[in-house]
Amino acid sequence: QVQLVESGGGLAQSGGSLRLSCTVSGTFSTILNIEWARQAPGKSREVVAGLPTFDKKATYADSVKGRFSISRDYAKNMAFLQMDSLQPDDTGVYYCHADLLATSGWREDSWGQGTQVTVSS
Repeated sequence: QVQLVESGGGLAQSGGSLRLSCTVSGTFSTILNIEWARQAPGKSREVVAGLPTFDKKATYADSVKGRFSISRDYAKNMAFLQMDSLQPDDTGVYYCHADLLATSGWREDSWGQGTQVTVSS
């Protein structure tokens, strides 16, 4: 079973920064891709950043481009989301999502429990 645990959320002022961490643990063969998604109150979940293993090319939603940066520690199965120039619209629950190759050879995906980010104006 795979577990994803996020940390690093909290309260920030507009213009401030936060750094989220995600640790992937359990039994699997390979992490194919890790994404960060967020869900604001009353809104659907949106992916804000992703970093696939095969090409290591980060992708970002237009709403966070230039302010957020995703990175990974491939040896430790961790992912990070550096969030700078935070705005009140960035408020929400942030989730880590991993697309994995299981030891069986099947693809699986797993979500963390989420961490709250609140940005005050």
